[in-house]
Amino acid sequence: MASSVVLKAVGSEGVLARAREVIRIEARTLDQLASSLDRNFVLACELLGLATGRIVVAGIGKSGHVGRKIAATLAATGSPAIYLHPGEAAHGDLGMVVEGDVILALSNSGNTAEFQVLFDHAERRGIPVVGVTSGAGSMVERRSTICILMPLAKEACTSNIAPTSSTAQQLALGDALAMVLMDASGFSRDGFKELHPGGTIGLRLASVGELMHGQDKLPLVDLDLPMEEVISQMTSMGFGIAGVVDVAGRLVGIISDGDLRRHFRALDQLRARDVMTRRPKVVRTGMMAEDALRFLNDTKISCAFVIADDEECRVSVVEEGFATGNQQPVGIIHLHDFLRIGL
Repeated sequence: MASSVVLKAVGSEGVLARAREVIRIEARTLDQLASSLDRNFVLACELLGLATGRIVVAGIGKSGHVGRKIAATLAATGSPAIYLHPGEAAHGDLGMVVEGDVILALSNSGNTAEFQVLFDHAERRGIPVVGVTSGAGSMVERRSTICILMPLAKEACTSNIAPTSSTAQQLALGDALAMVLMDASGFSRDGFKELHPGGTIGLRLASVGELMHGQDKLPLVDLDLPMEEVISQMTSMGFGIAGVVDVAGRLVGIISDGDLRRHFRALDQLRARDVMTRRPKVVRTGMMAEDALRFLNDTKISCAFVIADDEECRVSVVEEGFATGNQQPVGIIHLHDFLRIGL
């Protein structure tokens, strides 16, 4: 393998040095891009935000590959978007661009010939265009409604040819547009949950109510239950804890292995109320899975009872002896439940 021979000649230090150089070149380019943003970026966001249809992202070559990713990011964050290949536009795909849409045209040079047809169509139909280019005075800058002019980038390629820094700029600028539009539209976790029902994001955004064990699995005991029976209930459900409830079914305490150890010598003489830890920590049904997992880890507990969601809070401490809301346990969640789904 010729490549293997070359790598051996350079050595591992040479490989790492070159890789770090590439990343640093691109990082400097992104710093320049951030500093260059001006009023046109604000106007571009306003124009994209006014789209009543879709944001149509167009680009050729490497800009096209970046454009596909930008369209996907926009769509996933609450701004409906599609990708259009400018070369296919002249062969019928112009029909994809209609009134209410806004075009986002990506071209590093700004003189991509295939854009002519798309710009002509946009002009005839009164469709606004946001251009993104490094070519000052180029066709994209001249014909766009608003143009974001990026700094001329030094490519990480030793010949300054292979699109590297320039595509990194486009990608970062696309992310910046998407995040500003997302924030401006009020797109929230609920929106993410609706648009990302699968994969790792879907799992992270699942609610405690979707993962918890229900009423039939709750290890609950009365305040005056003898500890012998409490221990039986703790072991039968497999969670290693028992929730102590009052006559109204409200959670007023919790008994864990630690409580048993602290009262070990007198357990046969005690009842649940004598052993329980008051003010038990709980989670709410509407709490996101990743937040609940973080809460369990931060509080160093392996499981928690689940309380029906309300508007006041997502994590609560229940006052012993009385309730300030609906504090009857509706489920229980364990660390293993998060591991089971891959969090």
